[in-house]
Amino acid sequence: MNANSLATPITKRLEGKVALITGGASGIGEATARLFVRHGAKVLIADVQDELGHSVCKDIGSESIFYIHCDVTNESDVEKAVDMVVSKYGKLDIMFNNAGISGNGKAQILELKNEDFKRVLDINIFGAFLGAKHAARVMIPAKKGSILFTSSIASVMADDVSHAYVASKHAVVGIVKNLSVELGQYGIRVNCVSPFATPTRMLMESMPTMEMNKMVDVVSSIANLKGVVLEPEDIAEAALYFGSDESRYVSGMNLVVDGGYSLTNPAFSNALKNLSS
Repeated sequence: MNANSLATPITKRLEGKVALITGGASGIGEATARLFVRHGAKVLIADVQDELGHSVCKDIGSESIFYIHCDVTNESDVEKAVDMVVSKYGKLDIMFNNAGISGNGKAQILELKNEDFKRVLDINIFGAFLGAKHAARVMIPAKKGSILFTSSIASVMADDVSHAYVASKHAVVGIVKNLSVELGQYGIRVNCVSPFATPTRMLMESMPTMEMNKMVDVVSSIANLKGVVLEPEDIAEAALYFGSDESRYVSGMNLVVDGGYSLTNPAFSNALKNLSS
């Protein structure tokens, strides 16, 4: 028996499924698109980053993935994206509402511009609502489907980050819970993933003066789980679970992928260490 005969074949966990991923041209969305295709899914990337979106599709080099320009705050764009994927493949199994922005994390409440606050909510929650709405339009008659959202660790704890971002990510968890109740009767599951800080374009844009390597070092230094750095691919794996039949009875869940960071407040132990040093 040779070594090759002992190798475990890769199971295509999304074989035959069709997915639409907003914000799929970079970061978590891109990682998810790549993973979904590897597991047999047909994928439509919907984003406003046209050059990046086309580049991802070209790099993957598969007929199973294509791109459409989509501003998630524009209902006609979202409707068009859903209609396109259904027209091409006849169905929509997975809707991943991933598009989002962080907003101005440095602005205090008295400095925060109203239009900046509204812009974050428009993309992060209104855009997600539109994605869910038009996915449900297709999934309800089919009596099945998986609707996913990207939330954040900011949905379960407070920190020195954008007020608009925190508000929007709490709202995402709220709509996940409510939709899971409404859509469960149609066999549709609704879940979200809440990541800890991971090195993506969005994170780097919120810290424009910091280099990627330095950002990774900072995140690693404050992480609770040591020896591993959270990557966009780790969040993609969570999305893969929710999109696959392995989670066929999981709905209404906010899966926090943070290595236990949100479970502890190190302030007291750090203060004791400083006193003893």
